[in-house]
Amino acid sequence: MRAAVFDSGVGGLTVVKSLIKSSIFSEIIYYGDTARVPYGNKDENTVIRYSLEVLEFFNNFDVDLMIVACNSASAFALEELRRKAKFNVYGVIEPGVLAVENISIDYDENILIIGTNATIKSNLYQEMLKKRGYSNITAIPTPLLVPLVEEGIRDEKILNPVFEHYFKGLPKPKAVIMGCTHFPLLKEELERYFADAILIHSGDAIVEYLKREKVAKNNNKKTELRLFASENVHRLKEVAHNWLST
Repeated sequence: MRAAVFDSGVGGLTVVKSLIKSSIFSEIIYYGDTARVPYGNKDENTVIRYSLEVLEFFNNFDVDLMIVACNSASAFALEELRRKAKFNVYGVIEPGVLAVENISIDYDENILIIGTNATIKSNLYQEMLKKRGYSNITAIPTPLLVPLVEEGIRDEKILNPVFEHYFKGLPKPKAVIMGCTHFPLLKEELERYFADAILIHSGDAIVEYLKREKVAKNNNKKTELRLFASENVHRLKEVAHNWLST
């Protein structure tokens, strides 16, 4: 099977890494809309328009399904993409919520959702969690983390003040949903900051979701990866090399 994966920038490579490890697909075609990153500060209509333009790009390839690795696009554009696409389209928000159920925490435990402005304002994570009975949910937009990831900044002298800016004084979370695919690139730093919390990763979540939905089986020995970007594809390939080789 061949999968199309798209994100507003390099963050979707965290999903690609999980997909490659799963051996579900024989080929993954990745598109990062790096010229217009981030999507999280755009309005709904703009995110939909950008996402449909990416769909037009993928129509040039013979793919079996499309994974919208961008949480903002999953929040705003998923239904429109499903109406327009000639193949099945999957987002990352519902899999992320199902991943919370899989870790079997109590319904009254503190759950923290971090993401872009668009993802948090959409309320999709919050609504889905509440429908499943979770009652202590805090959702914080953390837009500064996206450009830090895009710039490859991992220095905790820079990151920790940003974490403090967003998270100081919050209840200690039992689970943290990384509601942006850029954030797993800061997983080690976030794990140190949120000691003892369980971090939910969109990449791992979508793999479990696809298996649960019986979309695909892990029967490929090797996954070929093709990388495309709307701008600076060399930077995308550099990040891919560094991230996927670890």
